[in-house]
Amino acid sequence: MQSLETFAAERLAAMDAKHLRRTLIDTAREDGIWMIRGGKKLLSFSCNDYLNLSQHPFVKEAAIAAIKEFGVGAGASRLITGNHPLFSPLETRLAKLKGTEAACVFGSGYLANTGIIPTFAGSNDLILVDELAHACIRTGAQVSGAKTLNFRHNDLDHLKQCLETHRSNHKRALIATDGVFSMDGDLAPLPALCDIAEQCDAWLLSDDAHGIGVVGGGRGSTFAHEKHANVPLQMGTLSKAIGGYGGYICASQAVIDLIKTRARTLIYSTGLPPANVAAALAALDIIENEPDYAAMPLKKARIFAARADLPDAVSPIVPVVIGESEKALAASQMLEDEGYLVTAIRPPTVAQGTARLRITFTAAHADQDIEKLADFIRDRICAGQP
Repeated sequence: MQSLETFAAERLAAMDAKHLRRTLIDTAREDGIWMIRGGKKLLSFSCNDYLNLSQHPFVKEAAIAAIKEFGVGAGASRLITGNHPLFSPLETRLAKLKGTEAACVFGSGYLANTGIIPTFAGSNDLILVDELAHACIRTGAQVSGAKTLNFRHNDLDHLKQCLETHRSNHKRALIATDGVFSMDGDLAPLPALCDIAEQCDAWLLSDDAHGIGVVGGGRGSTFAHEKHANVPLQMGTLSKAIGGYGGYICASQAVIDLIKTRARTLIYSTGLPPANVAAALAALDIIENEPDYAAMPLKKARIFAARADLPDAVSPIVPVVIGESEKALAASQMLEDEGYLVTAIRPPTVAQGTARLRITFTAAHADQDIEKLADFIRDRICAGQP
């Protein structure tokens, strides 16, 4: 057998040949939108801190106060001694915001999905996943051991066909999707998915990582449609618009009670630090009390999309599909030369031939900066695409 070093070197060389190697780059955030990379100050359009709450004085003060009162870490898993007194008010607030009976906070969004899905699906069950859903949904499905099938992105007819063909062969069925798709910025048709799930005796899980705080009046993607989507498993994160770190699931009381006693990624992980929980509570105060502010990221995205001659935005995420990875990297470098930080997204995060610039907007971006970026992308990048 080849050495570990040889194996790693060969894999890296293969990735280099396809322009797919990833590297970590030190990035210092001066505030919500300005970054320092390689000694250069750049205006970032690549951050998920949509409301800039990671830098908000009220949120930072809440985190500092929690450290002073409760310490830096939780010290143990939540079921041992790590369930510090801040968890309960946060879970109550999340459940109220999402319109459910209860909630459970996890250490991260990835931990949430990889723990929740195996709690409700096993080897005799069926999981149907939107082909563009986040990787953590796929990991959770894989860990569950259930038969897992992809349905075409937001294709309700294909989902129905999959259920008609396979549902009767399995005891339970789970449909899993993003609420706001992280690389495309579009919304899942959650009300229609709820109807299909009910008709086909399936449960529905939506990942609202990129919806909470910025769509649906700040309440997320289940509230972003003409009809409220009564999704029984509403998962999300505290690390995007909420500005901190952590994950959550909102559901009925019985479902949450089962998760708290069976989800392995909750049971066997140290609890979220007090500062993160306190910061999330403070962030929710701002989102609930300042709806006009929470609406700003989507407003900014729409300004950009209109100016750049792109389809109207429905979330703070606007993709500009380039095609090949090498060209996407070159476009990202062109923007950096102009003073912008816009990261190129490449396979396997997106499908082959769809490498892109993933542009995200925050409440703090100035309209004139958005317009300059749109002009550059429209005239210098999109104009050169076939």
